[in-house]
Amino acid sequence: MFELVAGAEDNLKVIVEMCTMLMEMLGIIVLVYTSVVSFINWLRKDRKCRLELAEGIALSLGFKMGGEVLRTVIVREWSELGILGAIIILRGLLTFLIHWEIKNEQKALEKEP
Repeated sequence: MFELVAGAEDNLKVIVEMCTMLMEMLGIIVLVYTSVVSFINWLRKDRKCRLELAEGIALSLGFKMGGEVLRTVIVREWSELGILGAIIILRGLLTFLIHWEIKNEQKALEKEP
């Protein structure tokens, strides 16, 4: 019985690690893609490039935060949990600030003629 539980725990750990890497990779892909597109739009003098970049960063942070939440499933020690909690809080604050910036940028674009 103990071997069955240990085997299931090992399988869960592998699955969570793979899903965490996938989530973080998706966040990186979104961030790089959005940065390149926003830079091209900035060169074209598109006024929405800042808004698009902020939205891409927010989406990327969402994927990265999802990966951190998944990582909490396999945490074994309180020190690891504290570090993960701090990372999640920091990323949450960054997401909040970026959404605030998005709202301000949308208001500024609406006021422009």
